[in-house]
Amino acid sequence: MAVMAQIVIRNIDDAVVAALRRRAAASGTSMEEQARRALARAVGLDREAAVSRLTEVRRSVGRLEGPSIVDDLRRDRDRDSQ
Repeated sequence: MAVMAQIVIRNIDDAVVAALRRRAAASGTSMEEQARRALARAVGLDREAAVSRLTEVRRSVGRLEGPSIVDDLRRDRDRDSQ
């Protein structure tokens, strides 16, 4: 498992903290999680951007030859049920 870094941010404006608190309450997450998401978005690492980048890569690579993972799973399931 990768070790995650920690940072301490001082002197955060009360309005920012209040907005994080409201966002956290509305989504059922912690303020810490909301801060992580905001930081990820700010540096271009949000989920939507990642999905978009993956879609572009898949489009440029195209369909790979050979069995898909779904085919492998079905084959394993069939083998295990015998």
